[in-house]
Amino acid sequence: MGTFFEKWFLLSDTAVKFFGNVSFMASGKPVNRSVVVASEPSAIVGVCRKILSKLKANRFSQEDIFAVHLALEEAFINSVKHGNKMDPTKDVKIDYLVSLDKVEISMTDQGNGFQPDNVPDPRYGENLYKTGGRGLFLIRSYMNEVEFNKNGNSLRMVKYKGKPSPAEFQPPTQS
Repeated sequence: MGTFFEKWFLLSDTAVKFFGNVSFMASGKPVNRSVVVASEPSAIVGVCRKILSKLKANRFSQEDIFAVHLALEEAFINSVKHGNKMDPTKDVKIDYLVSLDKVEISMTDQGNGFQPDNVPDPRYGENLYKTGGRGLFLIRSYMNEVEFNKNGNSLRMVKYKGKPSPAEFQPPTQS
């Protein structure tokens, strides 16, 4: 049957169309790619598998790989669901760079965007019982850098090898 990660690595990436510069890890150079995928939840599987395998090849820890995996899936689902409104005629563009010490991912959907600073923290008050904002919270919790373009339809996130998550997004301490 295999572990959760093994199952992800076995899934097909037929929805992925590749473009752009391709470098090889064996040469010690960073891998820099740009892909356009269909705006459907399952379309991220192939891209995710490729990025995670490059992280593994560059000896990122299991914690770092988990963090990137979670953030990548959350960002993509947000792009498909909230940005492109589940419109199968729209695409999501993903640019990524994997080097020996970091992974940088940019994702742009064809939606109108949003104001990420207006999304309430899902850990407090009445927001504890709302379903919105959790994906964005997880992305910010697991990645070292997260920024959006002015329109709010493009996200850039960076995870540095071995660097802990940002302190301001750590879970609240219990007394």
